[in-house]
Amino acid sequence: MTTNSLRAFGVGLVALDLLVSADPVRPIQARAGGTCGNVLSILSYLGWDAYPIARLDDGPTSQRIEKDLVRWGVNTDFLRCAPACGAPIVVQRNEVRNGATRHRFVWHCPRCGRRLPGFRPITLDAASQVGGAVAGSSVFFMDRLSRAALALAARASRAGALVVFEPSGRSDPKLFADALGVAHVVKYADDRLGDAGGTMDDGAATLLEIQTLGARGLRFRHRLAGAPGGWRELPAIDAGNVVDTCGAGDWCTAGLLDRAARDGRKGFEAAGVDALVEALVYGQTLAARNCRSEGARGAMYEADGKPISDWFRATDADDPEPGFCPVCQSSASAEDWRRSEPALCRGQENRRKDGRRNRNTARQTTREAGSLRTVSVRCSGYRRTE
Repeated sequence: MTTNSLRAFGVGLVALDLLVSADPVRPIQARAGGTCGNVLSILSYLGWDAYPIARLDDGPTSQRIEKDLVRWGVNTDFLRCAPACGAPIVVQRNEVRNGATRHRFVWHCPRCGRRLPGFRPITLDAASQVGGAVAGSSVFFMDRLSRAALALAARASRAGALVVFEPSGRSDPKLFADALGVAHVVKYADDRLGDAGGTMDDGAATLLEIQTLGARGLRFRHRLAGAPGGWRELPAIDAGNVVDTCGAGDWCTAGLLDRAARDGRKGFEAAGVDALVEALVYGQTLAARNCRSEGARGAMYEADGKPISDWFRATDADDPEPGFCPVCQSSASAEDWRRSEPALCRGQENRRKDGRRNRNTARQTTREAGSLRTVSVRCSGYRRTE
């Protein structure tokens, strides 16, 4: 453990992102990713001590994730909590349609056809390995729920941390309700979750609720003064030439926390609405800048080693690494991934499954065929300039 007073812990999706560029001559980029992995990596880049909590094994995929996290100064003390398992893999495939870049996701290996490894939640045993380390944190972040994640969040909250919950969609109703009972900030995208529900109820711990609106920006409501207020919208930041919107929400979250959560929950509550708006706009600004680069944290790689004030102008690229399938033990080329079948994002995929129960077979077939079209992934706080 380090002595930096800016300390953040996180539990959730820490994955290997395989970025297949829209540029046909650019090789695959292999980077640490996932919502939790991205938010903590960005916080580390902004000067925080960041501690992701995961169950990664010693396989080559996990080693690549760890190598990239270490590159950005992320602490890996709790990256391999037992019981260990294979690291998740997320394949992002960018392509240009009608003059604009869109990204889609591939969940299967193009060589063997098997589904790539997915997220596995930490266990209570893993939480016990972390123990009281979370007590010294200013922020505790979670984007995937489990009993162990909620236990760590509650422990961090009791010690004064600001607990942030960023659901990608509806999960177990009981776990979701319990999360609202401990989370002080709840942030979600309107295209994945129309309404978190219950965030401002008497039993909820929520101080700030944020709903991102894609190219329209975001809206938020709070109860810093005690009583819940109404929704307030913040317009999008003009990103100029948008290259890739993936990861914009992660930048928005990290920027908000860097500006408003340095002193934990008490500092967040005392900051006031004006400071909160300033922090949200700062997060939107970081998100908009990253939209000019490929990848969820592309701006960091282009500006490797440069201070935050300089990387808005950086253009250098990072070193490529090949794609890898842990199932068939083969490396797939960028062209292999480009030929593979795309898929909807997780939130859209889950909503489709729910909707199928009320549709007849003919309508289901039609919609499934339509799902292979380009998916425009939205972010929190950018606007495309045509």
